[in-house]
Formats: sequence, C-alpha cells, structure tokens
Amino acid sequence: MKRTVSIPIKLPDERFLNLMNQCASIFNAHIDWAIENKTFNKNKAHKDLYAMLRRKYPSVPSALLQTVRDNALEAIKATKFKRIPRKKPTSGLRYDKRTMTLRGHQLTLSCIGKRVKLILEIPNYFKQVFETWEFCGATLTYSKHSKQFWVRLVFESDNPQEISGTIQGIDRGLYHQAVTSDGQFFSSDQIRNIQRRYLFNRRKLQQKGTRSSKRRQSAMSGREKRFMKDTNHCVSKKLANQPDVAVFVLEDLSSIRTQRRGQKMNKWLGSWAFYQQEQFLAYKAEALGKRVVHQDPRYTSQKCNVCKHIKRTNRHKSKFQCKNCGHQTHADLNASRNVRDDYILSSTQGTEEQGSVNTPYVSGNSVS
Repeated sequence: MKRTVSIPIKLPDERFLNLMNQCASIFNAHIDWAIENKTFNKNKAHKDLYAMLRRKYPSVPSALLQTVRDNALEAIKATKFKRIPRKKPTSGLRYDKRTMTLRGHQLTLSCIGKRVKLILEIPNYFKQVFETWEFCGATLTYSKHSKQFWVRLVFESDNPQEISGTIQGIDRGLYHQAVTSDGQFFSSDQIRNIQRRYLFNRRKLQQKGTRSSKRRQSAMSGREKRFMKDTNHCVSKKLANQPDVAVFVLEDLSSIRTQRRGQKMNKWLGSWAFYQQEQFLAYKAEALGKRVVHQDPRYTSQKCNVCKHIKRTNRHKSKFQCKNCGHQTHADLNASRNVRDDYILSSTQGTEEQGSVNTPYVSGNSVS
C-alpha cells in the first residue's frame, strides 16, 4: 500500500530549472535511442549512451542520470512503442534513495553542484505517515503558473488485514453522485449549480476579452476542480468509514465516454468526475482493510431488483416501476441493488463473466 504526500518547497530556481532542462534532454535522448534500436533494455542503453551523456552533461549527478534512464525506458516499455513519450524543460523529475534522503523532517536533494538541504513543513494530517510508514521515493515538480516547486513524497506500508462485513452496491450518476443499496443518497444538486455558475462566468469573461477579464479568468482557474475534488473526498470518506461494509461494488464505467450522445450530454459527461471519486474511495477503503470491486453495468437500470424482469420501459427518469410485478422504487436505488446482487451471484458462480447474469428476461419466444 502506497501513499503520496505533496508538499510545496522553496528551492534555488536557477539550479533546479537548469537541472530539469538537462534531465529532460537526457530523457528524450534515451527515448530516441529506444525507438531507433527497438528495445528498452537498460543494460544496452547504459553501454551505448552513458559515457556520451556524462561528457555532454557533466554537471548532472551520475545517479540522477541513471534514474532518468530508467524512467525513460520504463515509459517506452509501458507504451510498447505505440506512442513516443517526451519531457518538457520543466517536466517532473523522479528521485530515488540514491539521489535524495529523508531524515525526520530534513530532506536533501541531488542537484547541480552540492546537494540542497531543506526542512519540510509537514501538515498535521500527514505526520503519522512520516512517523510510521517507510519512505521509498519522490518526484520533484514545478508549476510555471504559480512558479512553485512541489515534492511528491511516496511512502509504503503493509496492507492492513481485510475485514469481514456486508457487500454494498453503489450506483453513480449525474443527478446523484452515489446511491447505495441500503438507501443512502448523495445528491449532485450543489455540484450542478456550481458548474453552471462557472460556465456562465467563463463565457461572459471570454466574450469581453479585456485585460481585466483575462486576469479574472486566471484567478478563477482551478476553483471548480478544487471544489469537485473536495466534494469527492467528502463523499468517498463517508462511504469508506461505514462500519459494517467490507466490499464496495461499483459499475465499470470505463467506456462511458466512448459513445456519441450529443453535444449537451457529452459536455455533461465530460465534467463528471466519477473516476476521481472511485480512486478516492479505493485508497480510503484499502487503508481500512476493505475492497472496491467492479461489476458489468448492463441492464442494471432496466432490471427489477425483485423479480429480475428486464424491460426498457421499467424506468422513466428517476422512477422505476416493474411492468411484470409492479415493484416501485427510486431508479438509482434499484440499480444499486442490482449491482450488488449481480456481483454476489457472479462471486457465487466463481466467474467474472456476466453474460448469464445480465441476460434480458425471456418469456416464451419473445424478449421482454
């Protein structure tokens, strides 16, 4: 189990920006070599490039050059030559235990010339991580907008023992952030109001095009994202801290944005931060010994949770009324219970395939 702690720091701008620029060139040189030789073998890259790059960039520490080499070849390996990863002059720089040390609150970083030492101002929320977790590496980044350096410290710890408890299905949507199978509703009304307000303000400022309007747009930038991030943190924390729940079942929404649904709906889906909420819930649940699993979402909105009858007209907006048994409930609540029940059924069968679980209800020779 790993956690990343981001802390703003003050560094000598000239030295570190120069270092980032040179390391970006070293990274790109390894990428070009890998593409030319059709390999991401680190030993071969070391033999062919190390001596030349040491002569070309003598001020870059040897250990840091090797770290950049490993980073570049790992990037090529991850993409399997399907795209060409590149670094810009101010791209993030990965550090490891050879190029940095962390002793208590004191951090040292390799740089051009002598190492730089600084004392970190650690928020109270992260002090337990510093004291009990094992430090394993970091990434140094630079924000050109705010002209601020950030160090992203990575800590590692053993996974907690998994707990036993109930299984909870969660349906996520545009009108409700989350609806649980036990009847909890997390509304999206405030999110939609904030998004509409920011969209209106951006359009008005873009139409003006004056210097003051551009300054205002710059001041507004990032506020909507920070609001959405805070909201997702709050919802995921409430879900993860439920005492009796051990497994959270989410719909697999990985391909929801690949379909063409019209300009308005695509815009709406594009501003829906469901993946961020999923990631927050996953790491919060992991820290408590709980799990997050995924389930095929097909027919979960059309299927009755009571009789399992599937029909498109069962649902009308937020209302669900089964045409077969007459069961009535909130559509999202019905879907969350279907997500939970389908996962339980697939786990009982010992298979991940959902073809037999979510097949439409068949009566005689016709599909209902």
